[in-house]
Amino acid sequence: MSFFDFLTMIGGLALFLYGMSVLGDGLSKASGGRMEKILERLTSNRIKAVLVGLGVTAVIQSSSATTVMVVGFVNSGIMKLEQAVGIIMGANIGTTVTSWILSLAGIDSSSFWIQLLKPSSFSPVLAIIGVGIILFSKKEQSKNIATIMVGFAVLMFGMDTMSAAVEGLSGVPEFTSILLKFSNPILGMLAGLILTAVIQSSSASVGILQALCMTGAVPYSAAIPIIMGQNIGTCVTAMLSGIGASKNARRAALIHLYFNVIGTTIFMIVFYSVNAVVHFDFLQDAATPVGIAVVHSCFNVLATVCLLPFSNVLVKLATLTIRDKDQALEISEGDKALNLLDVRFLDTPSIAVEQSRNVAVTMAGLAEESINLAMELLDTYDAEKAKRVAELEDMVDHFEDELGSYLVKLSSRTLSGKDNYTLNTILHSIGDFERISDHALNIKEAAEEMNEKKLQFSDKAQEELAVLQRAIHDILKITMLSFSEEDLQLAAQVEPLEEVIDELNIDIKQRHIKRLRKGKCTIELGFILSDLVTNFERVSDHCSNIALCLLEVSEDEFDTHAYLDELRQEDNIDFKGKVMAYRERYMLP
Repeated sequence: MSFFDFLTMIGGLALFLYGMSVLGDGLSKASGGRMEKILERLTSNRIKAVLVGLGVTAVIQSSSATTVMVVGFVNSGIMKLEQAVGIIMGANIGTTVTSWILSLAGIDSSSFWIQLLKPSSFSPVLAIIGVGIILFSKKEQSKNIATIMVGFAVLMFGMDTMSAAVEGLSGVPEFTSILLKFSNPILGMLAGLILTAVIQSSSASVGILQALCMTGAVPYSAAIPIIMGQNIGTCVTAMLSGIGASKNARRAALIHLYFNVIGTTIFMIVFYSVNAVVHFDFLQDAATPVGIAVVHSCFNVLATVCLLPFSNVLVKLATLTIRDKDQALEISEGDKALNLLDVRFLDTPSIAVEQSRNVAVTMAGLAEESINLAMELLDTYDAEKAKRVAELEDMVDHFEDELGSYLVKLSSRTLSGKDNYTLNTILHSIGDFERISDHALNIKEAAEEMNEKKLQFSDKAQEELAVLQRAIHDILKITMLSFSEEDLQLAAQVEPLEEVIDELNIDIKQRHIKRLRKGKCTIELGFILSDLVTNFERVSDHCSNIALCLLEVSEDEFDTHAYLDELRQEDNIDFKGKVMAYRERYMLP
């Protein structure tokens, strides 16, 4: 092999790995996060778990990515360790799909139609179509499909380039002698393990082996041990992802390792024991890409069939390796939710966005709870409820910091249009959630002051506040529901109610001034009442911000001021009708 042949091989390898990465990214985006949601909602049924792990890995073309996602789910507490076992086993089978696709490159026939099945024949067409769509199409889903086409074309071009570069090695005695050394099961396994650990992809390392097989210099006696080592080497990614994770997450990574090590050990012992008696003649034959795919699939299917009934044993083994301490630290309510913001999900942006949305919905619920509790304190003061309001305010502040930092990291990743919409909505809304909880704290402090000083509003003032509180309760409910459901129709109902709350705020203050002039109210109570209605009005403003954000982000060219001006036009019958309906519902006595 000349120096330039070596450069060509390295270049082909680079294109192959890049093509596999582009293909995986395209497939992941095209799935729109659906594959990850299937993983998340999986039942504890073992067979279903295997099938889902197989399906997801076949779609995203990476058992490492699937396993890392599983480790993240376990770390977040979404998935139990027992559920993870089946998915991990299924992922090992799913990753063999790649080797079958790559084996098409080894098709050799003079038939025109059979030649068309060769990726080298149709991948240039895919590349042309894919690039054309990327350049001229504006539809995101079309671009995702085009990315898959281009990724596959680059991958196959890299495969062909590698194969052509190493073709001459079949006549080099030194190369043949090196490969024959891998016929030693231990050396072969080590070679496969190291290669896969370095590039962190068993699919890619199997593809490299298939390219070498096209030289005709790789016997099955060397290929089989290398494949076994590749199955162990792919565990490195999951093991690295388990660093710094919860105990169960590290156990999930260990289960992946134990499954492959135990499966490989059993296979090697049985295979070479039988070979010592029967002497398999095919071991001296030159391995083919199809043969590699067959061995890869058979091993993973047999290992799953043999070890699936003993999945609980794998769980116990991982639990014995990483033991629980006698006294586990209690996880706080907020930390449980924030565990969903796992950095492992950043490599799969669609699921990271979904987890961020779940955390944001939890944050919205906490903010809503804080206001509702604070309003209850005005009716009947309760020290425990007051303490809970303060705790919620601290919790929401913490959520804003953690979620904001996570979203900044996530924003640098390549996101689909829908995921980008969700991320922008969350980023714009979390500040309003935090301010709502701040106003809850202000209301709580006003209730405390009235309780300590034994102050009480007049019956008329209490009736007026009750109407305003009911309106605040309802606008919060509509806003938080529209946010959690991403319901734009609900979001459009917020602004008319916000306008009515503004009117109530002004009306209550004017009525208070009249009572003050008549001596029916004190200045001290007047200050407290003014602060309360101002805080309520600010809460409705933040609800309006959240609703407008939902509407704004859904349209690329959305002008908030122009939208509000248009709403308040005299001829906007729909808006005026909603305002009138709310006025009747929240009429002051």
